[in-house]
Order: sequence, then C-alpha cells, then structure tokens
Amino acid sequence: MVALLAVVLLGAGGAVAGALWLRSVERGVDRVDAFAEVPEQERPAAVARGALNVMVLGSDSRDPDGTQGSRTDTIIVAHLPKDRSSAELISIPRDTWVPVPRSADGRHGGREAKINAAYAWGGVPLMVRTVEQFTGVRIDHVVLVDFAGFREIIDALGGVEITSEKTFTSIHPPFRTFRQGPQLMDGETALDYARQRKQFADGDFARIRHQQQVIKAILDRAASGGILANPGRLNAFVRATSDSVSVDRGMSLLDMATQLRGLRGGNLFFFTSPSRGTGTVGSESVVFADDRRARTLYDAVRRDAVKEIVAAGS
Repeated sequence: MVALLAVVLLGAGGAVAGALWLRSVERGVDRVDAFAEVPEQERPAAVARGALNVMVLGSDSRDPDGTQGSRTDTIIVAHLPKDRSSAELISIPRDTWVPVPRSADGRHGGREAKINAAYAWGGVPLMVRTVEQFTGVRIDHVVLVDFAGFREIIDALGGVEITSEKTFTSIHPPFRTFRQGPQLMDGETALDYARQRKQFADGDFARIRHQQQVIKAILDRAASGGILANPGRLNAFVRATSDSVSVDRGMSLLDMATQLRGLRGGNLFFFTSPSRGTGTVGSESVVFADDRRARTLYDAVRRDAVKEIVAAGS
C-alpha cells in the first residue's frame, strides 16, 4: 500500500507541476510482468466493473529473523470500490494452507502448500494465480514493497504515531521497550515494532496487526502533517517510496493519484482473511482458512459490496 500512499498525497496536491513531477518519478519505478504467465481461461471474471483489486506483496529484506529466502512475508488484497471513497485491505497470513497451481516451468506446485510458497516457486505470476484461486477475486494490479524501506519513508514524514497494545521488549538489538499506549516512532523504531510477533500469543497475526498500524499511521501523517507545504520533505518521501516499490506494467501512478486523492486514514479499513486457527501439516506450522467465512468475505469483494465486506471482515 506504500505505493498508493505517495500517489494519494500527490493527488491531494492537484497541481499540474505535481503531475509532471509524478510522471518523472513513475519512470523510475521498477516494473514487473505480473500477468505474463497467468492463463486467462483460469482467471475469475471481473464482476463489479469500475472497482479495482490490488495485490500487495511485501518482504523485509533486512529482517534479522529473515529465513524465508524469496518467499513473501506479507500478502494483502486491497479493494478499491468503484466510487474510490474508501479502501478495504485484507491481509492473508503467509502460512495459510492452500492449493498452489503448477508453476509455468512445471517443476513446482500442483499441490497444497503455504500460500507464500507460490512466490518462491513461480514469482509474481504464480502468486497471482494462487491468490485468485484462493479468493475468487480477480487481481487488477500488483505492488511489491520492501518493508525495510519504511524506515526512510517514515523519517521523511518526521515520524509516525503508533499505539502499542501492551508493553513489551523487542527481540532484536538494541532491544527497545515499547510502552503500552501512543508514542511517536522514527523509521527504525516503527520498523522494529512492525517485525515483532514472538512476544504475542497469536504470533504472526500480531505482526499483521502491527504492519496494518504502521501503514495507516503513514497515511494519516502524510495527509495531515503539512508535507505538501515542505518541498524537501515531500521529495524525500516520494523518492523513498519509489525506491521501495515495484508495480505491474499496466499500473499508472498518475491515474491512481487522481482517483484516490480523497483517501485518508479514516476511510482505510483493515481485515485479516478468516481462519480457523493454526496447526500442523507434516512438519509445517500452518494457518487453516475458514472456508465458509472466507467465501462470504471474498464474494462481497467481487461484488464491490463495501458494507458486506466490513461486516464479513469484522
């Protein structure tokens, strides 16, 4: 969602000079062939014309606990309704046990596995196929984010305010203590906070909550922190963002800026894909999807039924 944060901010500026500047930034953003190996005949139909569904894939290249190799740590389906009045972000736990289609080279997949294995086996195209098969939602665009880049983005904003649900100590040096309640965090501190999960009974679900908090805090800070009036800070923010993201070849940042110029933290809604809890399959610790509740949620996404999405995701 970080890529959308920058374009929302620039959209709020609305100046022709801003549009020209964004075009220059857009040329420097890396592009990926997200749909090159996605067979059209197996894709879900686009049910609600005008709505958009963006798959956000995040990794943390500098996570001290990073052992996933090329697997993606964060998977979000971001639904943008036809009227663009809100955004509904649904996090899919990376250990969710799902069928993974066979990769284009025929060497991997064709069986059940953790959902993030699809990225390791077949890159973005296999991830698109797997998420579309799991959700039944057609993916229109893809954004890849290196969450380690959040440090520079948050520092460019002058920090963000995060409310910690409890007092706990980071397991990573310099072993920060996060006090319960609201606090202003710089980029390094917020990134450390977003990585923590082992101190919480629900593990990776806590990490998802923390990432969602940081994303919302960035948007709130960008929209209300006077950054548009500070050219140096605005430039640092957008440049840090462009260095941290890649997008599919068909995504226009300028168009997205125009469409999402009214988006703020108050109309950004976060959910987690319904699950029945955790367990094991063989030697692997996995998350089991709640198929009935997930079908209800993703059917509402397909139909662009925002009130039903909120009800099903709550």
